[in-house]
Amino acid sequence: MNLDKATLERPLNTTGGWRGLARVIDRHKLLAVLVVTVVVRLAVFAVFPLFRFDESGAIHGSEAYDTYAQNLLATGVYGRTPGVPDAVIPPLYSYVLAGVYGALGRTALAVVAFHIALDCLSIVCLYHTGRRVFGFMAAGRGAWVGALAGLFYALYPYLIFQNLTLIDTPFFMALLHAFVLLVVMLRERERLDRGTWALAAGAGVVLGLSMLTRSLLPLLAVMVAVWYLFRLPLVQAFLRLLPVAVVGLVVMLPWIGRNLAVYNTFIPTALNFGDNFYQGNSVYTIPYFRAGYDVQWVPPPDTMTATDVFSPLAAQERFEAGMDYLRTHPEQIGDLIWTKFLVHWSIDIAPRKNPTEGQVPRLDYQGNVIPETDAQGNMALGSLPPGDPVGAYSTPLFDQIGRPVHMVYWGGLLALGLVGVWLTRGAWREVSVLWFVQISMTVMYIVFHPSTRYRVPSDPLLFLFSAYAVLWLVDRFQARANRL
Repeated sequence: MNLDKATLERPLNTTGGWRGLARVIDRHKLLAVLVVTVVVRLAVFAVFPLFRFDESGAIHGSEAYDTYAQNLLATGVYGRTPGVPDAVIPPLYSYVLAGVYGALGRTALAVVAFHIALDCLSIVCLYHTGRRVFGFMAAGRGAWVGALAGLFYALYPYLIFQNLTLIDTPFFMALLHAFVLLVVMLRERERLDRGTWALAAGAGVVLGLSMLTRSLLPLLAVMVAVWYLFRLPLVQAFLRLLPVAVVGLVVMLPWIGRNLAVYNTFIPTALNFGDNFYQGNSVYTIPYFRAGYDVQWVPPPDTMTATDVFSPLAAQERFEAGMDYLRTHPEQIGDLIWTKFLVHWSIDIAPRKNPTEGQVPRLDYQGNVIPETDAQGNMALGSLPPGDPVGAYSTPLFDQIGRPVHMVYWGGLLALGLVGVWLTRGAWREVSVLWFVQISMTVMYIVFHPSTRYRVPSDPLLFLFSAYAVLWLVDRFQARANRL
């Protein structure tokens, strides 16, 4: 199963009447994938009314981003309460969403059109990343890896659904894929010229913007530095990456300064770090995950004294509660890590279960759902208010159709991806940047808390390996057919 150079260098097998069509597809494969991306998403949006929040009033995704965007337009102040500044969640997506509302109106179609454009941008970046990272293949074959991965992205059922909702995922994905492409291009530069500095500055801008969307890329940036050392001397790697770090910090400085003025304390991105850390590291984490629920529903810590749940004190107290759990339960840390690892890489959609509608509404939207346990010790979460959007995820459309489709699609591509990782092991100096993406995201979400929603932004980069495996299998079948 080693790399077969003779096979990889064989041109695409096009015979008979299909030759002209194959040439057209080969020439316009990226455009074809983008057309599929747009058509499929518009079709799904047209068929399923749940995405049209401006008609139903029910926002699937995150109502918080919508609230912040509307308040920004109305008052010019970033805050959950109109006119009152805060930094509860990272700001950038809400700012951009406010721009979309201001330009196109607060409509579901405006949001969906914006998200489709972001998906197309991510696929363009993915395509060129595949073409460059798999450049060890014969001319044109790396581009086919990128195109196939883009097609897998375009038809990924979970991403189609999620990126049609009002959520920051497509925005973060565009930043993630742009960052990976830029650092790949930056490593290819032979000289420290203007083009090199422009790429470094661009990567730094994307890094800084990503930190203001989801604070996940610093660990990947460190791993990118290791990847550079596989091909470049230490000094060359340092000179390329130092501007990336500096520019990234500069991009964040206005927001850091704003938070310093608002809170009189250092807050680099947002206050939800405490909540996320506590949810992923408490006595509730393992039981909730094993019962199939997301840990966003865990009760708040008993030790909290902060009366304002959105204050820096509340964030710090939640973080300390998570740290206290780790300090006082060292025997559970191994089980905790393994449980979160399995959730992150689950074949099924995680969470497997969601709270169901009940007669007693939740007290608030901070996780105060009442857990119930039956005689067999099985936990269930109820008490959603009637009409809550989360209730839709327990319907047959999601549970009996959506989940099996996801398991087949994602599970099949994951298996192919692992095969592709093995097949490309001889080119590890090139493809390991894609390993580092998966490793860094896994580590970050094991530190905090995982779910399928958090993992999927990096799934298309794994699909590059899936695409390689598909091409390898096709070549093997063609070679066998030619011998018959």
